[in-house]
Amino acid sequence: MIVTKKLSKTFSHKGTQQHVLKNLDLTIRRGGFTVIMGPSGAGKSTLLYALSGMDKPSLGSVVFDGEDLTELSQDKLAVFRRTHCGFVFQQINLLDSMSLTDNAMAPGLLVGKRKAVAARVDALFDLVGVDEATRKKFPGMVSGGEGQRAAIVRALVNEPDVVFADEPTGQLNSENSLRILDLFSRVNRAGQTVAMVTHDLNSALRGDRILYLRDGTIQGELNLGAFETADKDRRDRLAAFLEEMGW
Repeated sequence: MIVTKKLSKTFSHKGTQQHVLKNLDLTIRRGGFTVIMGPSGAGKSTLLYALSGMDKPSLGSVVFDGEDLTELSQDKLAVFRRTHCGFVFQQINLLDSMSLTDNAMAPGLLVGKRKAVAARVDALFDLVGVDEATRKKFPGMVSGGEGQRAAIVRALVNEPDVVFADEPTGQLNSENSLRILDLFSRVNRAGQTVAMVTHDLNSALRGDRILYLRDGTIQGELNLGAFETADKDRRDRLAAFLEEMGW
């Protein structure tokens, strides 16, 4: 589904070049649940942004279903993202002037009818555990966890081909983290591709494939297979892999 060739990203900082991603050749399989792990500064978020067309690489290509995203204009990229991608940012990225419901509905109204979009948003809010009264509030009136769950609903409202999630449970308690992980597993079983950055072991266990990124390169890969339950063998295999990677 998504194939990168020699994907590289360089930033200039105080007159020096920082090579954040270095010649990555990578394939994100359709219908898979890929988890990206690694130390801080490894390039994980940068990779997620490049894969989703949110940021353009310095060199190399990102091909999504045969179309090279690096060759698209900004207008065509916007249409592509709206049509194919849902993105959960590390920082809550809601519009302060709109209620949680209106924030979540906004992408859906670009492509669907209000009644159908509203019904899907309500169903998703139920799944992530945000009550009806809270949905009517503005971002500045709710907790960080409630805002993050609204952002997740927004990312899923259009049933995107690929869900990109950057530390999606970082602001959530254990109960709400479990709700979100269950939801990601659910949409993945329904055929949606998930690519998630996380440092959390319980979150990573939901993936069928773990990529370990360090210094802008893929240092290792673990195939866990489809998630059924977080059994001890699955956890032990992931723990051993991360230890081998120097986690």
